Amino acid sequence: MPAFLPAPAVFVAILLLLTPFFSFDSLGQEPTDDEVVRVNTDLLLFPIRVRDKRKPELKLTEADLTLIDPDRITNGLYFSAGADRLALVFALDQSGSLREVITRQCEVALALFGRFGKKSRVAVMRFAERPTMAAEFGRDLDAVRSAFSFPAAANQRTAIFDAAAAAIRAFDSLPRIRSERHIVILISDGLDNASATKVDNLIDAAIEQRISFYVIQIPLFAPGDGRLAIRPAAKGFRELAEKTGGKFFIAGDAKSALSPAPLDLSPVFQSIEDDLKGQYLLGFYIGEAAQDGRKHRFSLGLPEHVEYQFGKLRYSRQHEFFVERPREALQKRSQ
Repeated sequence: MPAFLPAPAVFVAILLLLTPFFSFDSLGQEPTDDEVVRVNTDLLLFPIRVRDKRKPELKLTEADLTLIDPDRITNGLYFSAGADRLALVFALDQSGSLREVITRQCEVALALFGRFGKKSRVAVMRFAERPTMAAEFGRDLDAVRSAFSFPAAANQRTAIFDAAAAAIRAFDSLPRIRSERHIVILISDGLDNASATKVDNLIDAAIEQRISFYVIQIPLFAPGDGRLAIRPAAKGFRELAEKTGGKFFIAGDAKSALSPAPLDLSPVFQSIEDDLKGQYLLGFYIGEAAQDGRKHRFSLGLPEHVEYQFGKLRYSRQHEFFVERPREALQKRSQ
């Protein structure tokens, strides 16, 4: 495998996908050659958010990108707007306190999925102390509806981060399609008391596999200082979203907790849709010139006043990247 070491530059991307070849016969799908990321293609690929306060409706094209590649290690760019094709996992906390709230969100969740193209697919995972795939990847909406209806897991501990790790592994069965975004929408109260998975390892795995988490906390409340306060979520619960390219939401407050009206996650799902459709997919094709065992740097900039952000990095007009491939790894790849 190629090695990536932290560079002294301020902005560094360290995500390289050496994508293996996948067979598509078992899935009954035939993606076009343009969609499939094959074994002989080294593609540095990730979603980015772009902003320009002067132009809220900013539309970028590849012509707006400025690539500085002094070693000429790239063979081209891949740049695509929006997210027309998703592989989406709903990861649902099965705790007794959340069952009724989550069950009510089924049609809202299906509406979100339905707005992302006919090639998109959805799966549902439920979890308490252990995760269970309640609906495998596909477009069977009746199966998804059934998966959103479940008995409460009473008197069980909750392992949120173990479930998140299982959600990441669920994508292993899918072919790697260049234009497909991999998303997990995790809905939980944020109280983890059973996970063995380390959050930092979980975040690294999600970044490496280009999986973004959108985390929705359905808060639990406890009295404190004469008022209701949200019980703190487990450490890393919020970071799982913010460091993997997704977003974090708290659904409700003390006022809504006392209201007889049922909680409605429609605004949250609308925010997720808007965020996904406002992103771009940016990629670099890494050429043979990079296969010399040396560290190579390149950068990509946007027009004046336009900034972009991805992963753990903050917004900037220009980000610097590097690739370093040890000769030992290259020799193994050629065998």
